[in-house]
Amino acid sequence: MAKSPKQGKSITERSGGKLLADALVAQGATHVFAVPGESYLDLLDGLYSVRNQIELITCRFEAGAVHMAEAHGKLTGKPGVAIVTRGPGACHASIGVHVAMQDSTPLILLVGQIPIIETDRETFQEVDYRKMFAPLAKWVTQIDHADRIPEIMAHAFDVAVSGRPGPVVIAISEEMQKDLVAVPDIGPADIMPAYPAPDAIPKMMALLAKAERPLAILGGSRWTPEGRAAIHDFLVANDIPTCVSFRRQGLFDGTSKHFVGDLGVGADAKLVAAAKEADLILAFGTRMGEPVSQGYTLLDTAGATPLVQVYPDQAEIGRVYRPALGITSDVNAFALALKGEKVRKPRWGAWRKQVRAAREEQAVAPEYEGRINLAKALQALEKELPKDAIFTTDAGNFATWPTRFMHVKEDQDFLGPTNGAMGYGVPSAIGAAISFPDRQVICFVGDGGFMMTGQEIATAFHHGVAPIILVFNNSMYGTIRMYQERVYPERVSGTTLTNPDFARFIEAFGGHGELVETTAELVPAYKRAVASGKPAIIEIRTNPEQVTNRATISDLRAQGKGAKK
Repeated sequence: MAKSPKQGKSITERSGGKLLADALVAQGATHVFAVPGESYLDLLDGLYSVRNQIELITCRFEAGAVHMAEAHGKLTGKPGVAIVTRGPGACHASIGVHVAMQDSTPLILLVGQIPIIETDRETFQEVDYRKMFAPLAKWVTQIDHADRIPEIMAHAFDVAVSGRPGPVVIAISEEMQKDLVAVPDIGPADIMPAYPAPDAIPKMMALLAKAERPLAILGGSRWTPEGRAAIHDFLVANDIPTCVSFRRQGLFDGTSKHFVGDLGVGADAKLVAAAKEADLILAFGTRMGEPVSQGYTLLDTAGATPLVQVYPDQAEIGRVYRPALGITSDVNAFALALKGEKVRKPRWGAWRKQVRAAREEQAVAPEYEGRINLAKALQALEKELPKDAIFTTDAGNFATWPTRFMHVKEDQDFLGPTNGAMGYGVPSAIGAAISFPDRQVICFVGDGGFMMTGQEIATAFHHGVAPIILVFNNSMYGTIRMYQERVYPERVSGTTLTNPDFARFIEAFGGHGELVETTAELVPAYKRAVASGKPAIIEIRTNPEQVTNRATISDLRAQGKGAKK
């Protein structure tokens, strides 16, 4: 027994495994997503001791486990926690770490490690995680001494949420988990968020007052409901046309007359043109990375178009585009500081209407050929969805259909991998459903992405949640086929797929399966899926010829042949 120097109370010796579990409790973790491994048996036993405080989610694949934890982090703003075993387990998990890094999502990944004495022998499943994860994470460390667990775990949670949020990877050596030590737990620190400098907002408002064609771009992570409401109120009060960055549709009400679309992969050409025509860009929370900047072509890097960039990490401001004004601030603190700020006489009413009209125009469903008009089917589905629905999406061409033709409402959330990771959709939907079991979760995923992590649907059954998975099936890797037809028309190589009967796939688990082949079938299929109360798959057989919502394969082939002449 030992005594705390401050409190004078006795501290019972605990194993490293128990200390790790207690550290997660001390930091406020409520869920842990894991694939078990012999390298962290003692931590698993520690989690058994705190099973009434932390729900351990047993997953089927390490990438799926980290995607679930990442979705939890996106939705709650608190670090999602995943645990995987060494070697192959860590390698599988690295995909999710890359998602968390590029999406700026707070995440803690614990990795079981080899015995310390076997280091550098290329022992069974040995990997140097500091080297492996160095370019993928904010911080990578290893705990070799059990008495440092509370210190390192507390710091890891702080790092994950500070500045630009992101993933922290912690290797936990095998024998350390068995060591008995007497140390106190360390809880979260009460750290106030970074607030904008005193003259930051007056300077921004002065720039805005001079503008004639302003455009706001919302992006980033850890926005709270209060922060989202405050930034919405400011943008509406000042009549500013507002778009969201790549896969951040949940940040602004898509039904608002001030919403003008998304700047990302598949962005409307008129919105891109408007962004280039704007005489002031207000970039709130976004890094202005490659998808948002349309391959770094949107602005002049020297700052010809005035840019106001608000970001919690000063190192990211001006990383590519030199701003007229950079404001280092927590996005929510910044939004709340804008209360009551208003330009006296905005001069851009006609401009806002013009950019909004372009958004409304592109959202009109064309008369696509084939048995199913996916645009009309999705718009009919939108009318049936709960006001607090959570959407998750995988990567691929199919994802541009809901982005273009649907509208994420004020109280809904939208999760997607800004790094373009296929296999994200299904596990993120399960992670979202586990995190918020009272909200309906809708997943958009292609046939290619589903077959990468679709087996995680077993986790939904195991833990009693019922996401609805919409599988867009065109029997191909659609995005790659699109590029292939543009560059090498009619030379189809490696992009055709053979798929299972997706409805029967989920029925084998005891779930609800539907097949949709016409426009009118989607809404009734969705209603039956909801009524079943089970995890559900709605397979949507799309027209393979309509490879994007803007072009057919024939169109792309003609473009490709024309480019070669």
